[in-house]
Amino acid sequence: MSFEKLGLSADILRAVADLGYTHPTPIQLQAIPAVLQGGDLLAGAQTGTGKTAGFTLPILQMLSARSRPAAANGKRPVRALVLTPTRELAAQVEESVTQYGKYLRLTSMTVFGGVSMVPQVKQLARGVDILVATPGRLLDHMQQKTVDLSGVEILVLDEADRMLDMGFIRDIRRVLAALPAQRQNLLFSATFSDEIKQLADGLLKSPALIEVARRNTTAETVAQKIHPVDRDRKRELLEHLVREHNWFQVLVFTRTKHGANRLAEQLTKGGIPALAIHGNKSQGARTRALAEFKSGTLQVLVATDIAARGIDIDQLPHVVNFDLPEVAEDYVHRIGRTGRAGANGEAVSLVCVDEHQLLTQIERLIKRTIEREVIPGFEPDPHAVAQPIRKNQNGGRGAGGGRGARNGDDGRGQREAREPREPKDAPRGARQGGEPKARRDGARNERGGRSGNGGGGSSINVGNVGQATPQRQQAPKRQGDAQRGVAQGSGAARQGQDGRQQHGRGTPGATGAVRGQGGGAERGDFAQRGPRPARRDGAGGALLMGKPKRD
Repeated sequence: MSFEKLGLSADILRAVADLGYTHPTPIQLQAIPAVLQGGDLLAGAQTGTGKTAGFTLPILQMLSARSRPAAANGKRPVRALVLTPTRELAAQVEESVTQYGKYLRLTSMTVFGGVSMVPQVKQLARGVDILVATPGRLLDHMQQKTVDLSGVEILVLDEADRMLDMGFIRDIRRVLAALPAQRQNLLFSATFSDEIKQLADGLLKSPALIEVARRNTTAETVAQKIHPVDRDRKRELLEHLVREHNWFQVLVFTRTKHGANRLAEQLTKGGIPALAIHGNKSQGARTRALAEFKSGTLQVLVATDIAARGIDIDQLPHVVNFDLPEVAEDYVHRIGRTGRAGANGEAVSLVCVDEHQLLTQIERLIKRTIEREVIPGFEPDPHAVAQPIRKNQNGGRGAGGGRGARNGDDGRGQREAREPREPKDAPRGARQGGEPKARRDGARNERGGRSGNGGGGSSINVGNVGQATPQRQQAPKRQGDAQRGVAQGSGAARQGQDGRQQHGRGTPGATGAVRGQGGGAERGDFAQRGPRPARRDGAGGALLMGKPKRD
């Protein structure tokens, strides 16, 4: 069947023909008529099957055929809202809207983080028919009241499974609460999981159900292969494969952002042009890397799972799993970057002994055994012992919820796993090993703050004497100062031989003199210390002195 029989307008058909498309894909063949009927839709299709056109084409058809609503408060409301998990996918969807709707009088734009809000605010003020957005930045505009969602007629959740994996469910619910109750809901997903069905139950009303391929299957046009190799020879094997087969446009997946950076640098030093994209990269750097990769000037693009969502390159020939993903479903997403729209592709995985369990989970998911091929010269050590794989912090399935999990959304990418820090409830100035760091009252402490009570005359909190830190003895300017310090002690806490801490009284003539808080004596960890030398107050003023208690 051709596009002409799907009920699309002549202007849309002309734009489709300009792009060289003549026959719809299976998902388009089923989704376009279902959307045009005006009901809700739940569609599951593997990556690369043309899901984007499956909803953009009918949306353009319906909005262009309907009269545009009158502007409220001088602002034209958004008529169709498309939510995506990443910036790259948002840009891809909006590009499709622009291409398919170039002969229509409809406006569209993208809204995502990592860039200034000012141009977005100005464009939203002029009015937008189709808005493609990531949840985080859209919420920013909602809080600033720079976007009007009261007139949304059609809502699309694209790559809904990935949005759930990234913890966007709370953000999605906040967006849904701002939308009108009467609207058409379309849910598209690369995988068709049970979690997606649960989301659909609360969102969709009697939806049409489309499942083009069996859930979690891989395209038959993708040739999959496993190359067993030792973990410390993966990069060497990757360089060998790229050079031996003269590969260009190679998309390589790593498990972490740090690993992506390191691999890209090593490949470049080895003479293979490579760049990395991930959530910590600026939007400009990601856009430039994708542009170079699509144009063919960049040989290798190293990416994390989330950053690669939305990469849409016609006839991408090679995908390499440098690290196997921790979540088996991500393997389907990864290799779905190649073999798109019926083209042939190759997916190669470099697997070390640490990843055998991950490989088993992947093969169980896709219900097939992937071919193994050992490359001569890179035979793995049969006696190698598996090492545990440290859990990734890139926002995979089960990662933290809400806006804190926005890895590809607005530039606040999640941090790599790092060494444990000192506990927050440790005494101030305490070192990791437990040995206290000495500091002066009123002086800058180790964290750059000012100790003491307000920065003037210092005092000791008698309710927390046991938590106090020992004082650092100041180097006296004159010998007499040191002698007076030993004889008189400081104007802060004093102690006797019985271990009781006494609060001294400052001399009448001294400014900022310290008074004991609460009076009386307190037991504390000062009991075993000798008298402290005289010191100046926190403001560098008068010498604080007091007579020691004598029994």
